[in-house]
Amino acid sequence: MKKWITLFMAVWMLLSALAGCAPSLDKTQAEPSVPASASPSAAVSSETEASRVVFTDSVGRNVEVPADITKIAITGTMAQIIVFALAPDKLVGIADAWDSTAKQFLNAEYYNLPVLGQLYGGKGELNLETLLASGAQVVIDVGEPKETIVEDLDGLQEQTGIPFVHITATTATMGDAYRKLGELLNMPDEAAELADFYDKVYSRTREIADSVEKVSLLYCLGDTGLNVLAKTSYHAEVIDELSDNAAVVDVPSSKGTGNEVDMEQILLWDPDVILFAPDSIYSSAADDPSWKKVRAIAEGRYYEVPSAPYNWMGYPPSVQRCLGMMWMAKLLYPDAAQYDLQKEVTDYYRLFYHCNITQEQYDALVANSIGKQAKQ
Repeated sequence: MKKWITLFMAVWMLLSALAGCAPSLDKTQAEPSVPASASPSAAVSSETEASRVVFTDSVGRNVEVPADITKIAITGTMAQIIVFALAPDKLVGIADAWDSTAKQFLNAEYYNLPVLGQLYGGKGELNLETLLASGAQVVIDVGEPKETIVEDLDGLQEQTGIPFVHITATTATMGDAYRKLGELLNMPDEAAELADFYDKVYSRTREIADSVEKVSLLYCLGDTGLNVLAKTSYHAEVIDELSDNAAVVDVPSSKGTGNEVDMEQILLWDPDVILFAPDSIYSSAADDPSWKKVRAIAEGRYYEVPSAPYNWMGYPPSVQRCLGMMWMAKLLYPDAAQYDLQKEVTDYYRLFYHCNITQEQYDALVANSIGKQAKQ
């Protein structure tokens, strides 16, 4: 009996040892350990050459990127809005928190994406540690290229081991920017749908602008309404296209806050129409003794630019300027703008924000864009 007990115990110990080893062996095979000190480029170099391609970005940099990109980071809010429209499910984070008004339009998974920060300006610098932890396979910069863009992106790419690419996008070239993004992300058909929609709106807007006698107009912003987007400034591109921008100054500001002026100057400009930015003084202008003297206010030709999740006229100056073009052309030249604005806006929100807006949401968006009756 003692002999059988000894034999049983030996077999039991052997089986226990084998059982204890099995999970460790499987885990090691499935998830090989990577030293904590390994550089980001070590993970990149482990990919086979067949899984990577060379992409030439808009500033001529030849960047090696994964052939199948599934995880994207972006460098700023302009890129955030543009890339979100094409590939929301690929974003590992956003450059800046969405405006609170976006919550009603975006799925929770998009609205709650982690904030990675911004490369140029903005409220917070790009956090490289958070970026590395995000698993991003590529970082996309979109907009007008800065003078140092090549050096900036090359340096960040070397520092992080993550490919950085720049896609140039302006009001005139936004469609091409989407096609370039479609090439990068292997999403040509999806990108073409967005590009074609934008190109249709942009082309139609220019045709309308060329066919009408333009009204004089001021775009006023700020707490007092005494900042203007000056003629020829970057942020006034849509305004200059569709109106005779009355805000002619010696040095147009390149900032989204525009140029500060005084009421005397606004009275001298005496525009036919005034547009107020969201969160400016649209609701109180007609009761203000100074603003009541302005002809456009006195005669009720003033409007608040629709907003949510972003200002339709372009702050930041991204693809939502498309909404501004549609709204402004219809507002100023209804006889020439022969299209259904609600349908166009609904199509835009479906394509670019992935949201089917309701009648109630549309009414709220344009509630203050029809002006007020003149105060007697």
